[in-house]
Amino acid sequence: MRAGKLDKRIELQRETQIVKPSGSVVKEWQTFATIRAEVVQQSASEYLTGFGEAETNTVIFRIRYVADISTDDRVFYSGKPYDLKEIKEIGRRRGLELRCAT
Repeated sequence: MRAGKLDKRIELQRETQIVKPSGSVVKEWQTFATIRAEVVQQSASEYLTGFGEAETNTVIFRIRYVADISTDDRVFYSGKPYDLKEIKEIGRRRGLELRCAT
């Protein structure tokens, strides 16, 4: 992995629950890491669903290895949140490839 290719800045976010004094529970996303990344592939694809056609944006980010990341987290990049669909390890804890969709 070459450092020069990691030219984008992304945030890794995790959903947390906060209990207000009134007793109500509020869910919100909090950033747990801000890291450099490479955008490997970015595409928009249309596919058929049960309710008709839908369009989805797919982005693949390549980052250095981060422990304790799961598909429950999300990536925030360029003002948009992306749901993590798949995480692939590159080498032995050398890096990660994050497949995301909007």
